[in-house]
Amino acid sequence: MTIVDATDAEPGVRTHPLPVRTIALGTIGSVLILVSALGAGAILAQDPLIGRGAMSWVRYGHGRMLATIILYFGFLLVVWAWMRLGRHVLAGRVGTRPVLVAAGCWIVPMLFSPPVFSRDAYLYIAYGTLPLHGFDPFAVGPGNLDVEPVVDNVDSFWQSTPAPYGPLFILLAKGVVSVTGTNMIAGVLLMRLGLVIGVVLLLWAMPMLVRQLGGRLPVAMWLAIAGPMTVVHLIGGPHNDLLMVGFLAAGTALMLDRRHVLGIVLVTLAVAVKATAAIALPFLVWVWAGHLDSTRWRNFTRACASSVGIFVVTFAVATFVSGVDLGWIAALDAPTAIVNWLSLPTGTGELVHQVVGLAIDLPKVYFVNALRIAGGVLLVVILVKQWWRARDGGPDAVKRAAIALLAVAILSPATLPWYLTWGFVLAAALPWRRRQLAVQVSIAVFLVLTYTPAGDDALYDWLFIGLAVGVSVLAGVSLLRPDPLKVFKPYDEPLTPVGIAR
Repeated sequence: MTIVDATDAEPGVRTHPLPVRTIALGTIGSVLILVSALGAGAILAQDPLIGRGAMSWVRYGHGRMLATIILYFGFLLVVWAWMRLGRHVLAGRVGTRPVLVAAGCWIVPMLFSPPVFSRDAYLYIAYGTLPLHGFDPFAVGPGNLDVEPVVDNVDSFWQSTPAPYGPLFILLAKGVVSVTGTNMIAGVLLMRLGLVIGVVLLLWAMPMLVRQLGGRLPVAMWLAIAGPMTVVHLIGGPHNDLLMVGFLAAGTALMLDRRHVLGIVLVTLAVAVKATAAIALPFLVWVWAGHLDSTRWRNFTRACASSVGIFVVTFAVATFVSGVDLGWIAALDAPTAIVNWLSLPTGTGELVHQVVGLAIDLPKVYFVNALRIAGGVLLVVILVKQWWRARDGGPDAVKRAAIALLAVAILSPATLPWYLTWGFVLAAALPWRRRQLAVQVSIAVFLVLTYTPAGDDALYDWLFIGLAVGVSVLAGVSLLRPDPLKVFKPYDEPLTPVGIAR
């Protein structure tokens, strides 16, 4: 049976049936991640299912090592399938629907997997448990709870950290815990289902974004929905960034479609999940202003006043319904406690410290803090410059909002791999050159590999990072050149760049 979206195929290009082998390859990889995560993933401290049963051996010693190897092999299969699918997309051989079929097959196993490459799901459950036990999640950390299954599974790094998330997410977390109680397995599964609302919003918004921003829908879906950052990190993790970017993309699409009030409402809900989404609001004001018919500054004033009013009302309602206050604003600096070189200022500070340390022994914190301040100044300059250049509104303002969000992720004092998805979901709808896509592929694969399957930071294991860089570069090259290592017999048709910016 041929499943091809005729509207996506370029004239004169012969389309192929559903790429069954490619979809099956990624599905096998996803299932392997699901199964092996029972031993190698971010498992529970006390697992009622196999913690002490006949299969408990997969969680210790050689059993855990074997599970880790299988998990990485499953991830490589997912990446391999993504590359094969990408070559089909770039050659115009498949349209949007086959891409979504593939993404669905790869995502479904991850919905039932233990958390992988992150322990954030347990932290989310803890933040939902705090208000149900009379604590203010914006004032105290999970360590104040006397609920062993919850506290035991929160990383020690976050035990005393108040929630840095918005009221809407706290409402979701409370709802999950009120249903699942202290059942951590059910809590993770239900939390993941709640966050998958973000995928639904992305699926709804992407066609409108592509139509306005000039990209191609199959390419955008391949990047934003079928990629490992979504399948493995945002869903397998899972991470609440998925819900935030879903609301952000949907609100942005509505703004471009001249449905301004609802657009601002949805972007405000994104802010009510994670405050980072607020970076996009000033750019979207320019979009609204560009649709008005008076002078630029009158249009801006009207759009700005309306946007602020809608934001205040929507956020107030979200806060009231969630039963919390604005204390989360004070907790927004919690991630700055993270120190890793994915943050450009932090990494630069560490590098300078290493160089200076050859001659003078000084504390690393001096260098890191100084470079973080410099990075903050640079970030402000970039944001202001991009905002001012966005004053004509329209698609250009959205493109610059994506740049601003990416700049925030890279230049913030702390950067985690999934932060790069903030701006990327908007950028996915733009026209892409083939080499740009290859670079994006390498970055996406590398960012998943910077954390271990159990959720530990691997950024300072330099041998592993070297291997991760090699695998990531190979993935990017394989998008442009099938089987670059000449391991297999040729099986792909010549790659013809169809509908891709040159």
